Amino acid sequence: MNKSESKYFNTAAKMDLALIFLLKKKPFEYITVSEICKTAGVNRSTFYLHYETIGDLLDETTKYLLNDFLSYFGADLKSVAFNLKDRELSELVFICDKYLTPYLSYIKDHREVFLTALLHNKTFGFEAVYKRLFESIFNPILERFDYPKDDRKYVMMYYLNGITAIINVWLKDGCSKSVKEISKIITICIYGFKAE
Repeated sequence: MNKSESKYFNTAAKMDLALIFLLKKKPFEYITVSEICKTAGVNRSTFYLHYETIGDLLDETTKYLLNDFLSYFGADLKSVAFNLKDRELSELVFICDKYLTPYLSYIKDHREVFLTALLHNKTFGFEAVYKRLFESIFNPILERFDYPKDDRKYVMMYYLNGITAIINVWLKDGCSKSVKEISKIITICIYGFKAE
């Protein structure tokens, strides 16, 4: 990446973070270009050099958050999603320290961002992200475990809502418990026994 590309991406990242910061204070529809520019320390012409609308910035911010999140997972963990049919069933069990540790570490390291994202999940379009994940990852995995097709959406809602509820409490408690402790709690809740 050359210097001008680096400057472009740094400026874009500043505006992504500015939008996240402003979303802590007010709903998306009340955020203005002027507020974003002031918070990011850029001028309006810079904003319009990068985006046509605040909606374009929101789309980029969602991608920024997802890419930042994925950076916590090693290449071997990310590669599981690309060949689900050839993996051993044991590799497709995501409720374990191998997967929960990077997930929970990201949340703990980005507590404020994650709280904001949870508050504005519809604004960020996370429902569409979940739908893509369900179709490309969760559904094929549940198929490998022989879950009936009509039951899969219920199973995933149970997992996702249960884990999200635990994370919400953890965030409200200021992430006072360690990642390892929260991973253990999630595992116990899912499997119904004490994880060692």
